[in-house]
Amino acid sequence: MTLEKLDNLVKIRQLKTEPFDQAEFDGMVASAKRRLQDAMLEALSEESRFSLAYGAAHALSLAAMRWHGYRSDNRYLVFQCLEYTANFDTQKWRVLDKCHKLRNLAEYEGQLDITPQLLQELISITRELFARVEASCKPT
Repeated sequence: MTLEKLDNLVKIRQLKTEPFDQAEFDGMVASAKRRLQDAMLEALSEESRFSLAYGAAHALSLAAMRWHGYRSDNRYLVFQCLEYTANFDTQKWRVLDKCHKLRNLAEYEGQLDITPQLLQELISITRELFARVEASCKPT
């Protein structure tokens, strides 16, 4: 995996370099794990489950980015960089990007239009991302 593309984003000020912090990383992963577990509770509304799964996906994406010594102020960028930070398939981070756009519509315009299929896909992708981050981002 090459991080050259991330370095290019630093040059154009889309990303920042920042030393890795293990405690911050561990906190993000622990938070993501709790949110993902809660997102799988079918007793909750689809909207709540979507919000929890989205939050978990974002925390894991940011944790993967932080693992490599980068930080972004833009939520969408942490998903788009998953190809490089977690060796994640393009089609999967694009689903997360779609969920980001839906989350923004809900947050800023009060409009949340999710389907049960999208919710299941989000949860499935987030579970895969959790396993990948947990397996590949370990202290050396």
